[in-house]
Amino acid sequence: MSTLKGLYSTFVIYFIIPFYQFTSYHTSVVLCTQNHQNCLLHGHFSILHCFNNINECETIPEACKGEMKCFNHYGGYLCLPRSASVIPAHDPPNQIPPGLDNQPSEPYNPCPAGYEPQGDSCVDVDECERDEHDCQPSQDCINTEGSFTCQCPGGYRKVGTECIDIDECRYRYCQHRCVNVPGSFSCQCEPGFQLAGNNRSCIDVDECNMGAPCSQRCYNTYGTFLCRCEQGYELGPDGFACKDIDECSYSSYLCQYQCVNEPGKFSCICPEGYQLLGTRLCQDINECETGTHQCADGQTCVNIHGGHQCVDTNRCQEPYVQVSDNRCVCPVTKPGCRDLPFSIVHRYMSITSERSVPSDIFQIQATSVYPGAYNTFRIRSGDDNGDFYIRQINNISAMLVLARAVNGPKEYVLDLEMVSVNPLMSYQTSSALRLTVYVGPYAF
Repeated sequence: MSTLKGLYSTFVIYFIIPFYQFTSYHTSVVLCTQNHQNCLLHGHFSILHCFNNINECETIPEACKGEMKCFNHYGGYLCLPRSASVIPAHDPPNQIPPGLDNQPSEPYNPCPAGYEPQGDSCVDVDECERDEHDCQPSQDCINTEGSFTCQCPGGYRKVGTECIDIDECRYRYCQHRCVNVPGSFSCQCEPGFQLAGNNRSCIDVDECNMGAPCSQRCYNTYGTFLCRCEQGYELGPDGFACKDIDECSYSSYLCQYQCVNEPGKFSCICPEGYQLLGTRLCQDINECETGTHQCADGQTCVNIHGGHQCVDTNRCQEPYVQVSDNRCVCPVTKPGCRDLPFSIVHRYMSITSERSVPSDIFQIQATSVYPGAYNTFRIRSGDDNGDFYIRQINNISAMLVLARAVNGPKEYVLDLEMVSVNPLMSYQTSSALRLTVYVGPYAF
């Protein structure tokens, strides 16, 4: 019969367990075409074999009778006991299904699977290059000898049949920040740091060597930097720029006379006639010693606070006559000397303004002492406002005291008189000290 042609090309072998149960059933073999006609009955079991698989168990009403159960398979169905198990066998090699024997067949390949003949030898087929693989689009095809493998690219892992991205950031590969990207990752550093050579660790950036915007001094710290200023400057609100400190505005005691602010510092200056002592104090310049005075011949230079005075060498006035430097005598032989001190000695001194009072400023000392004489001291003239007084120390000395604070520049000419009385000899005489007091213009 023509329907038997190619039977073994699609024949399926079934093992029925247990076998002894088949002895009590009458079955038959049925071989048919797709429309279930021209069927062949053979043996003690039935096989319905067709080339276009149809589930006869669903399409044929009561396909199996009695206690038989319908089992569908490719090309037919089986009626088997309900306790049977069905195991399909592989198709026999090189078999041609019925009706397909006239189709062209593939050329014969004497080489193993994955190889192809080349001359007298077999060479590997690169399935990846020929696109003859079944790797997923997310996978990489890797050719092997006689076959191929499907692998996930770096940075991906296989889940089922697909490759999904590995989140490397979960494994803390980066010291600071990790940014995951498809198939890879990148490390980023916090501000003030940069990636090390391993592209994972972060190392400190020395901003001071990279143009940090500090106007004066820059100090690198871990992860950042600090700006500092030179002495005499202070850091501005932006933390970068330095501005000059006006030290003179902070205190009026920085300089004894006047403070002058300069970029980054300050300096003290003194008035004319003074010079700087150290950095802040003012000291009077002694023009008489330095030779910077303008005194003429016949004059004596007298130094005072802030300047000097030129006085005549001979300061004796009638009826006095000069007997030595600074000393004048009024001879008793002259009628005009009767009520005048016998001698006058000229002295000069300078004091500062705003001097605290009472203040001892000059000591008077008798140069000649007579036995039995009693000495008293007084201000004969020159103290019209009562700015001074005499405090007698003992019989031969007294102290001139500044009673009230005075401000200069000012000049006093005081005649300090010592009156000597000898009661035993009924003798009285006096001598004067003409003291010129210069009050300087400043308190220094």
